[in-house]
Amino acid sequence: MKRFAYILSFSICLTAQAQKLWTVDECMQYAVMHNHEVRLQSIGLDDYKAEKVRAIGSFLPAAEGNIGGQYNFGRAIDPETNTYTNVSTFYNSYGLSVGIPVFDGFQRYNNLRAAKANVLMGKSLLMAQKDATAQKVLETYTLSLYYKGCIEFATQKRAESEMLLRQTKVMAEVGQKGETDVAQMQATYAADDYEVTHQQGLYDNAILTLKQLMNYPINDTLEITDCKEESLEVTCAEVFDIYEHAKLFYPDIKQAEYNLQSAKYAYHSSKGALFPSISLGAGVSTTYYKQLNVPHTTSFREQFRNNAGQYIYATLSIPIFNRLNTLTNIRRQRNNVRRAEEELEYRSNELQRLIQEAVTDQENSRKETMKMTAKVESDSIASRLTIRKYEEGLASSIDVQTQTVTLLQSKAQLLQCQLTYLYKTRMLNYYKGTPLWTE
Repeated sequence: MKRFAYILSFSICLTAQAQKLWTVDECMQYAVMHNHEVRLQSIGLDDYKAEKVRAIGSFLPAAEGNIGGQYNFGRAIDPETNTYTNVSTFYNSYGLSVGIPVFDGFQRYNNLRAAKANVLMGKSLLMAQKDATAQKVLETYTLSLYYKGCIEFATQKRAESEMLLRQTKVMAEVGQKGETDVAQMQATYAADDYEVTHQQGLYDNAILTLKQLMNYPINDTLEITDCKEESLEVTCAEVFDIYEHAKLFYPDIKQAEYNLQSAKYAYHSSKGALFPSISLGAGVSTTYYKQLNVPHTTSFREQFRNNAGQYIYATLSIPIFNRLNTLTNIRRQRNNVRRAEEELEYRSNELQRLIQEAVTDQENSRKETMKMTAKVESDSIASRLTIRKYEEGLASSIDVQTQTVTLLQSKAQLLQCQLTYLYKTRMLNYYKGTPLWTE
């Protein structure tokens, strides 16, 4: 199958102060940098990173300091004699403790692994959002090019209708045409003038959508340029090879894979709650007291030193019954694993469908372009001959209108086929590993 490429060119009238012409690659780069959904996904990635830091911190010891003070009125324990007294006393305590869990059924370990998988999933989600934004920009840019081409075709047809209208009026003055022909040509010119306005409105709406996707200032002018791309030959036999390569990097597939990993680690972590947990700790504490009706009390420094004590502890916690909360959580996490497996299978099938669809559409648009090119050439010849016959009185104004409308529709269909070919080619390049956009 021979390689070929279609280069679409449109003449753009610029003012004395030239406007910047935005290529499709520049639009996609701008959109990836400024799109709101991309920015929100970047914040989501930072959340996953913060959760990873928290999971790492769970392996570190927890240190805690405390200071307490209280007044005792009425019957209380005398801190010095450890007997009951009715004297009001001020009591002050200080403490510092450090504790660390030694074993928790590998919950912390699995939580850390899940957090790492979530970070990778967040990166894949961000890349998927960037690629989705770039694809939407590419699609909208292609649609804008189509309307831009239709404006050019409609403008050319309006100019031809205006010229024929002037000729018809002159011919009517010399008796070669009647008032009916003049009226018909005026109606044709009015219809062509309307079509130019209509296509301009569609183009303006497409540019507005493009600005929204790019997060481009609405009030600023956005002028697009031509879309040029080399052709890419792809046969149906290569679809499986493209799929096998695409699933290695396609962001949606990677996101589903990391989501499955995270779900499995969370499932293992939930089962860890069935095991006993062991923790160790140590601390120091001291106290100070003062009886309010005793004039002489041991100094704060001396009490702080004499009352100081140290301690260590070990705790073994055995889960017995917590109202089925652990079992319910295990079941929920197991369902999350099943859900993630289904999601991965769905995304894999969807990727294969998208590749098959792109290959089929590209091949069909290639064939349609070849056939429509021949049809446009034939319609152009027929239109010129019909206009010549009309000038010689051998054809009616209705024949001219019918043939020129047919030519306009053929040109529009040819442009649509060319743009579809370029769009599908770009997507197949993407599935083969060529990025849609570059930094």
